[in-house]
Amino acid sequence: MLPGIGMFGTGEVTHVLVPILRDKGFNIVAIWGRTGKEAEQAALELQIPFHTAKIDDVLLRKDVDLVFITCPPFLHSQISVKALGIGKHVVCDKPMTLMQSDALKMVRASQYYPTLISIVNHSLRFLPAIAHMKRAIQEGYIGPPGPCLDQTLIDVKVRMGPLFNRKRYDWLCDESMGGGALNLVGSHVIDLVKFLTERKAVRVHGTVRTYAMYASHSHTGIRRVAAPDVCAFQMELESDGSTSAALVTVNINCHESNNAFQQEVVIYGPAGHLTVRGGDLVGHRLNADTGAIKEEMLYVDVQDLQFSTSDTALPRPYVKGLCKMVGALRDAFHPNKETAGWIKEPVQAAATFEDGLYVQAVLDAIRKSSNERCWTKVNVCVESPTNQQKQNVLANAAARIASVSAIRADPSINHAGYF
Repeated sequence: MLPGIGMFGTGEVTHVLVPILRDKGFNIVAIWGRTGKEAEQAALELQIPFHTAKIDDVLLRKDVDLVFITCPPFLHSQISVKALGIGKHVVCDKPMTLMQSDALKMVRASQYYPTLISIVNHSLRFLPAIAHMKRAIQEGYIGPPGPCLDQTLIDVKVRMGPLFNRKRYDWLCDESMGGGALNLVGSHVIDLVKFLTERKAVRVHGTVRTYAMYASHSHTGIRRVAAPDVCAFQMELESDGSTSAALVTVNINCHESNNAFQQEVVIYGPAGHLTVRGGDLVGHRLNADTGAIKEEMLYVDVQDLQFSTSDTALPRPYVKGLCKMVGALRDAFHPNKETAGWIKEPVQAAATFEDGLYVQAVLDAIRKSSNERCWTKVNVCVESPTNQQKQNVLANAAARIASVSAIRADPSINHAGYF
């Protein structure tokens, strides 16, 4: 039998995810919300029998074996570590955490309980066009067979509408709480590059900006938005030193007035290039004898979504990848004559918590590069911070949470920096 699902979060992602889970045969037995009212409303809309505002009330239920964490990122580490510690499988949404120290806790918990599933929702890995692109790279379509080697250029462009909810002020409006183009979209791109090339970034150069700094939210007036809506960055990947390292250029723009979503991923190699545009894969191969370039459609996306979605919450390519990822989870728990419990092969391609830690390190480096306006080395945390560093981080996080909570509780108060 498939495991019972416990949902943490009541936002748009949850409303997209629950129908997908049900379609794949999963039973959602409980949902958690930041407040009892939020949890009750989401449970009513999604027809979930149990709701609560207490984390343990979901985790300690005997019929909950797998938890999906789509709540604000500052809670991801706490819930994930606790869930793994009591024997629950975990699927965590992006961004995995706000800090590398929290991500490191999640990594260590997943390593301590290797018999449990612990993955990050980087659903582009499961998009069919991306899977075909990686296979073409490994078969030598753009160069020597194998993972993408040096002297390769990767270009990613994303165009979409605003990422925050215009109806209310919440964590999506603040970069330090996990919102913004870099956290919500850039994290997917960083993980995708690592998945396709099997190489990590060693240094980055980025620019992160907020241009739509104010937004009108119903019942709360005009609020100041601190989440970036534009980011452009370059990543230099690992190299063996004999040739030029692979270079990645990324441009993310959240100013599409009609909320349309456009994403293009292009990988250039010495023998040609591959392009994923939306859900389609196009190949351009160079004929070494004639010098002519042949264009061919390698994969055409004809699948139609059976679920309503929003291009601002989860664009169609991400939803299609999410459908495939949930299907892989179902296959992992499918009854097997030779194996009890679950099998790892169906979710082998999923992003692990170690991948999430790496993504967080790159995000930190891009933000630092933007502030200092220079190339910045990517440093992945391998040790826990000192007590003083922990106190400083916790104090800053508490101040941010208190500010957002105060605004939502009493919009008539003039909180400096939000008006």
